[in-house]
Amino acid sequence: MKILVVGSGGREHAIIRKLKQSPKAEKIFCCPGNGGISADAECVAINAMDIEGVVNFSKENQIDLVVVAPDDPLAAGMVDALNAEGIMTFGPTKAAAQIEASKVFAKDLMKQHNIPTASYEVFDDPAKALSYIEQKNEYPVVIKADGLALGKGVVVAATIDEAKQAVIEMMQGGKFGRSGARVLIEECMVGREVTVLCFCDGKTIVPMKASQDHKRVFDGDKGPNTGGMGAFAPSPLYTRHIAERTEREILLPTLRAMNAEGFTFKGVLYVGLRLTKDGPKVVEYNARFGDPETQVVLPLLDSDLFAIMRAVREQRLAEMDIRWKDGAAACVVLASGGYPGKYEGGKPISGLEEAEAMGATVYHAGTKRTDAGYVTAGGRVLGVTALGDTLADAIHKAYAAAEQIHFDGAHMRRDIGKMDM
Repeated sequence: MKILVVGSGGREHAIIRKLKQSPKAEKIFCCPGNGGISADAECVAINAMDIEGVVNFSKENQIDLVVVAPDDPLAAGMVDALNAEGIMTFGPTKAAAQIEASKVFAKDLMKQHNIPTASYEVFDDPAKALSYIEQKNEYPVVIKADGLALGKGVVVAATIDEAKQAVIEMMQGGKFGRSGARVLIEECMVGREVTVLCFCDGKTIVPMKASQDHKRVFDGDKGPNTGGMGAFAPSPLYTRHIAERTEREILLPTLRAMNAEGFTFKGVLYVGLRLTKDGPKVVEYNARFGDPETQVVLPLLDSDLFAIMRAVREQRLAEMDIRWKDGAAACVVLASGGYPGKYEGGKPISGLEEAEAMGATVYHAGTKRTDAGYVTAGGRVLGVTALGDTLADAIHKAYAAAEQIHFDGAHMRRDIGKMDM
């Protein structure tokens, strides 16, 4: 089989590494990919949002499966365009991807189908949003841009001034463009956060190993939000009791709700949970593999990912025996100096072979390949993942390997997973 993976980050590298293990994977392409991905797949200079380019390439090269990994092309209808040409895809349609592309759609879906989540109000008028904040006067409060915002469209405001500033920046300042023209103002739920990625074929939903990621840039969950500075799996917080309750109260009802609304979901459903005193509640949905959660969940998968993806496409997921490895996985992200703010690229990277010689897997997120070697080309540059018999073992191995890697300005959190051991 010839496979095309759409995207260019660490998540896509992890997907490609796992697909390579399938006996069915004859050739893997990636568009546009990155420097490190080019060692595992043939990178094609087609932008991830170039729907026509991806469709034409898939037809010309007789691609058997296209995996659409990022949120933007899913929301723009890339899967629909590929399906229209009879090309097998993995990922939800534009209509189903609304569950991520519009937070208002997702919240209204949960409200209508009694899926536990935070209480909320929706505003498309900034004056009314500001007035509501003053009247409600409860802090902390969560302000969310309705649309996609590179994972940065959520502000947890501790004061009235912070809440107002978030509304003004989103709705009047155009911080997230059209994505922030409409906002949600939510109650701030209290509890630890856990991610459950699920294979879903519209009839069956199969949760993967639960994971936890670290969004803040500095140790102790300090500083601004990032795309994710590291992750680990399985989550020790996600007990069998919570897993059973989540499946009964959230996962199956979400599957049924999407079907009832006419938006059958086929692909990976990302369910972000808050473990509150009243039980698990939904923080958000994503319509695809998470990043960096994928970099710890897929290494623990002990089944053929291609076979699973094909079963999802053909609605045969219930027939699959999906197996998982024992033990744990931890991923430490190495980021460019200044990230998530301004940063410089082009910094030479050393120590990659030494890190992998220690048994870790280095996923490339923002690198470029040159004649002299790899250089930095993004905010999040690398994700160093290690497996261990225990979470503590996996964390120790991941950090030992990450210490081998160097580039000017590199920084990483030193507490990935350690608060949960």
